[in-house]
Amino acid sequence: MPAKLSVNLNAIAMLRNRRDLPWPSVTGLGRIALQAGASGLTVHPRPDQRHIRFSDLGPIRALIDTEFPEAEFNMEGYPEEGFLRLVEMHRPEQVTLVPDDPAQATSDHGWDFRKSRGVLETVVGRLKGLGLRVSVFADGEPDREALAIAREVGADRIELYTGPYGGCYDDSAGAERLAGRLGETADIAFDLGLGVNAGHDLTVANLPALVARIPRLAEVSIGHGLTADALEYGMAETVRRFRRACGQSV
Repeated sequence: MPAKLSVNLNAIAMLRNRRDLPWPSVTGLGRIALQAGASGLTVHPRPDQRHIRFSDLGPIRALIDTEFPEAEFNMEGYPEEGFLRLVEMHRPEQVTLVPDDPAQATSDHGWDFRKSRGVLETVVGRLKGLGLRVSVFADGEPDREALAIAREVGADRIELYTGPYGGCYDDSAGAERLAGRLGETADIAFDLGLGVNAGHDLTVANLPALVARIPRLAEVSIGHGLTADALEYGMAETVRRFRRACGQSV
């Protein structure tokens, strides 16, 4: 099965927040993305609400529940108590745990699974108790011991942090090398029984090589590049372009 596409709405929300006005509409563009065949919507509600606001979460949940019941809501964040309460309130189908400092501009590294084992074990157990799928952010390093810990703490999936791969947009040799490393990491995760997602700086140009190397990739979550393309092609056509890049028939 081709990788599913989850559209990250953070960049849309950040643009909206430049003015005290309701446009661009986060739910409106989310609806267009789902109508165009996206499999879900992703948000990262940071404590300072600098892009997605806590007040956005209920309407996004309602949009999926009432109009697109086959789609999934993915909430991403650092597992502090405020974020976990939001998860408990809005019950996304998937929670993606990232090791961010709240002040970071964006997620830029995976978990140190050895150091964070205790924290993750507690949080993942809490989320699994709610019946939620849990994914944990992982660097693209084929470290079997670290990935085994991700499995042992109860995670269902890892999300490969693909920032360095995306940064090779003008370095084809570097991109090929990093796609290979990401693939090796995915192979270990699959062998351990983990599913594999991917996200960060993925584009129509670099997705095909990644999904060719990881044909069992479950899902990609894309925001910045997709939103940038939507300014040129419109949201619906951009979603279709990214779906094709994932290997989907459109």
